[in-house]
Amino acid sequence: MRSAPEARDPDRTARATIRDTALALFADKGPDAVTVREIAAAAGVSPALVLHHFGSKDGLRAVVDDHAAGAFDAMLARLEGGDLAEVLGGGEPASLAEAFAAEFRAGSPLVLYLRRLLLSGDPAGTALVRRWHTLTLGLVERLEEAGVGRPSRDREARAALLLAGDLAVVLLAPHLGAVLGENPLTPAGMARWTAEATDVYLHGAFLAPPEATDPPTAGPGGDPT
Repeated sequence: MRSAPEARDPDRTARATIRDTALALFADKGPDAVTVREIAAAAGVSPALVLHHFGSKDGLRAVVDDHAAGAFDAMLARLEGGDLAEVLGGGEPASLAEAFAAEFRAGSPLVLYLRRLLLSGDPAGTALVRRWHTLTLGLVERLEEAGVGRPSRDREARAALLLAGDLAVVLLAPHLGAVLGENPLTPAGMARWTAEATDVYLHGAFLAPPEATDPPTAGPGGDPT
């Protein structure tokens, strides 16, 4: 039987601690504002050990990016592989926002790091949005083919619209929580959010305005005709 990585690499725990500490600091302050010395102090190790494991701060950041991308990829793999019947029945997440709520606790450094990637214009964030748009587009197509999604004249735009709604929940979760009284990325908050979003998607949020009627026009004698 193959031994676990921990048994073969005695430094793995220290390496993971440094990586996770850097992730939290990068999410909080931004990678450019954090020094190797700060990371080492927060992780309870020496700066030399950080450099021993990662070579430089850029090397550490690359590892943090890979770790975050791996976590998001694992989440996406479960979302992509979900059975449509399970999704429609509520047994599987039907959106990125639901998947985030299921996979990551509110306030998770991974979610905070994602926020920074997306809002800073980082190319890694753009790459994630492209992949998630492709995933959302696939879901839109599957729903249309199953006869439960209203056909769209512009599937790409519709997928982008739905994706923007999901990402807004992730990016604005702390602010939305302050407004609603509960973070939407918690189980209770997501249940509340999903119920209203489903109602809007199924039935719409607005009523058609009443048809305008022309006012009566006055005849030659001043009487309405």
